[in-house]
Amino acid sequence: MTMTGATVVGIRLCVGSRDPMKIVDDATVITGEGIEGDRHRRADGHRTQRQILLMDRETIGKFKLQDGDVRENITVEGLDFSTLEDGNKVAIGSEVILRITGDCEPCSRMDELRQGLKDELDGQRGMLAFAEKGGIISTGDSVMTVTS
Repeated sequence: MTMTGATVVGIRLCVGSRDPMKIVDDATVITGEGIEGDRHRRADGHRTQRQILLMDRETIGKFKLQDGDVRENITVEGLDFSTLEDGNKVAIGSEVILRITGDCEPCSRMDELRQGLKDELDGQRGMLAFAEKGGIISTGDSVMTVTS
């Protein structure tokens, strides 16, 4: 694993498509499914690649947004997600391994926050990930990139 000095600074669950994100201190990541309590978790055997949205606080600040505005599940400080590619892995805490599956394409909902934000965020709305190895994640956990 490669140390990054990065830390989880926020964890949120999407409980409904238009509902406010639910802020939690800890969450259970379930292997192959996603985060327990999040609407994007798939327990039906359909292994979606869009289970978890990761966003770095530095990019959030660059766009003068607040943590959670782009509806990310995990907010991290100290790791630029734009440097990661599909297939790269990220370890959170002592248990969880997430595999990056691609950029999160901004939706029109971003323009509800600020007109033109959808276009501004293109290629910078964070990274989608698949839960390769589950476990408990907590605010304050370390975040490291995993090298093979």
